[in-house]
Amino acid sequence: MFHMKQILIEIEPEVAEKLEQIAPGRSRRRSEFIRMAIRKALWELEETATAQAYRKDPDGDADAYVDPEVWEGGKAGRPKTGRRR
Repeated sequence: MFHMKQILIEIEPEVAEKLEQIAPGRSRRRSEFIRMAIRKALWELEETATAQAYRKDPDGDADAYVDPEVWEGGKAGRPKTGRRR
C-alpha cells in the first residue's frame, strides 16, 4: 500500500450538494471520484498546453520521417494474406 497526501478543500454548498448526490460521503466512492476529477482536469490542462505549443510551433514536413515502404505496403510492411492451414 502506498501513502497518499491528504488535502483539505472548501467548496460551495451547491457543489457539496451535487457531490453528495453523486458520491455520498459515507460511501468510499467520494475520494476516488474527487481524485479522478482532479486527474481529468490536470490531463485536460496538459492537452491544452500541448495543443497551444503545436499551434505556436507546428511540425513541418522536414520534421517527420516517413518510410513509404511501410505505409504504402512495401515488402516489409505488407501483412500476410490468406489463411493458415
